[in-house]
Amino acid sequence: MSSPTPASGPAASASTADAADTAPLSLCAREPRVPADRLVAEMVPPPRFDSVRFATYVPDPAQPSQSEAVRVLEGFAAGLGEASAAGGRRGLFGFGRSKAPKAPAGPRGVYLDGGYGVGKTHLLASLWHATDAEPSRKAFGTFVELTNLVGALGFQQTVRTLSGHRLLCIDEFELDDPGDTVLVSSLLARLVEAGVALAATSNTLPGKLGEGRFAAADFLREIQGLSAHFRTLRIDGEDYRHRGLPEAPAPYSDEQVTRAAHATAGASLDAFPDLLDHLARVHPSRYGALTGDLSAVCLTGVRPVPDQSTALRLVVLADRLYDREVPVLASGLPFDQLFGEDMLNGGYRKKYFRAISRLTALARDAARLVDAR
Repeated sequence: MSSPTPASGPAASASTADAADTAPLSLCAREPRVPADRLVAEMVPPPRFDSVRFATYVPDPAQPSQSEAVRVLEGFAAGLGEASAAGGRRGLFGFGRSKAPKAPAGPRGVYLDGGYGVGKTHLLASLWHATDAEPSRKAFGTFVELTNLVGALGFQQTVRTLSGHRLLCIDEFELDDPGDTVLVSSLLARLVEAGVALAATSNTLPGKLGEGRFAAADFLREIQGLSAHFRTLRIDGEDYRHRGLPEAPAPYSDEQVTRAAHATAGASLDAFPDLLDHLARVHPSRYGALTGDLSAVCLTGVRPVPDQSTALRLVVLADRLYDREVPVLASGLPFDQLFGEDMLNGGYRKKYFRAISRLTALARDAARLVDAR
């Protein structure tokens, strides 16, 4: 199958009245250089969580733990602001105690424990928004983004950069790589010493019964010496997790994808194998910059991912596209055939299921690009 050669040059303005025959961008032609300060500045809740607040979280009346989680997290955020106003730090869960500037005796972090669909990320982002601090003094990112930051800046520079923060929120804390777990645990220990408050959610350990639900005891054991710094908030509720692969929409033809890319201002067009090769040359910490200004990603010739390293890079790209709600239009194989059985049965299967689910959602969003032609 021959792959189209993406046109070069800037995309036409999204406000152009006639978007027909817009020259598409090419991800493979992009090699973003992201300054360290921008990497940290971009550690904010993704666009789909820009507007969430505690007030927009609707607790299930049948699950009192949900209302309790909101109450405790609101107090946690208020405690951070009061600690700053008092000129020092205080026990973050010692609400109503003295505001004297002294080192906290209680936990400096909170862990949200619950299954899929109970709103953990909503609550984590709400905590970030509610914390009375400049955006430059609070950070929000996934576990993968945090490890990528360390990879880009180095451990000591990351410690220095984040030590001045009041709050660090870590979504989807992943424990399937022991090396990364030790790395991040060491980083968090240094940040706690510097007075940074922590909040985290987590994924399930591979092989656990009832996957989709991650027990707090597993999290606290894996982070070892940090366990005393976390208070666990259990959030009960109906588990909306997929029990199998989501059904991906049928892919389009090369011609349909290419035509849609040319007719959509701000879209990119690349052959899927070329994109996989290019991702190996771009640090994952830059994938946000690689895709941040796109209105759509168009791919031709989607085929199974050849190896695990490539697959893990694609997972990061899928996360960044999903965070930014960028639709993905593709030809070739459907996204539920990206990863082989050995990958879906291996230690990283949770990541691959998440990538399939997210790419499938973005593929459904992309249908309008063809329907509108």
